[in-house]
Amino acid sequence: MALAPTRERTASRPPSPTPTPSRGFWSSTIGKKTVMAVSGLIMLGYLVAHVAGNLKVFFGPEEFNAYGHWLRVMGAPVLHHHWALWIVRTVLLAAVVAHAVSAYQLSRRDLKARPTAYVHRRKRASYATRTMRWGGIILGLFIVWHLLDLTTGTLHPGGFEEGKPYQNVVDTFSTWYGNVVYIVAMLALGLHVRHGFWSAAQTLGVGNARRERLLKLLANTLALVLTAGFVSVPVAVMTGVVS
Repeated sequence: MALAPTRERTASRPPSPTPTPSRGFWSSTIGKKTVMAVSGLIMLGYLVAHVAGNLKVFFGPEEFNAYGHWLRVMGAPVLHHHWALWIVRTVLLAAVVAHAVSAYQLSRRDLKARPTAYVHRRKRASYATRTMRWGGIILGLFIVWHLLDLTTGTLHPGGFEEGKPYQNVVDTFSTWYGNVVYIVAMLALGLHVRHGFWSAAQTLGVGNARRERLLKLLANTLALVLTAGFVSVPVAVMTGVVS
């Protein structure tokens, strides 16, 4: 007689919904890692294009400002003014959000799987691996500062000039804190790219024992080129090469 209420409650419980393929993919660890890898590669492609555009600052204000103007009208006359730029921004924002959410959830899942810290750290864990989480936080904060500085002009030192990116860049890197924030963030970016590219290759099944050396070389080269390219701009302003 005492078991009857239990059977009744069990029978009245609605059946669990069958997970859809997309839901099952996202809820799985490999699904989150795949989203993280693909979104990371999208951002990496943007960074390569971005650093190439930044280096135009060395050719003077006329060419750099013309590049800034082209970004606002690219796709014309097929696309309206600013449309292509907003498409790029939307895709990039989606990639950043997907990357951050998947990284956070994977981190939480990893902590739940091992609630107590390892007694000994894994010997093969590199400095970049151990600082990926902090690097991600630093880069997230930097993106907010960078947009408020050189896109909206909200935190820009001096007078922000719409349509004159060369002058705005020189203004920012004429301040000590602008240089410190930017250079620290770019060093964190280099470590992030170095480890992230390697991890993405493993997740997407590109990496294997034969390609390990090549992939490590590509990861190190990308990290070095991107870091040096981005850091060269504030250094050029500080040394008077760009003024």
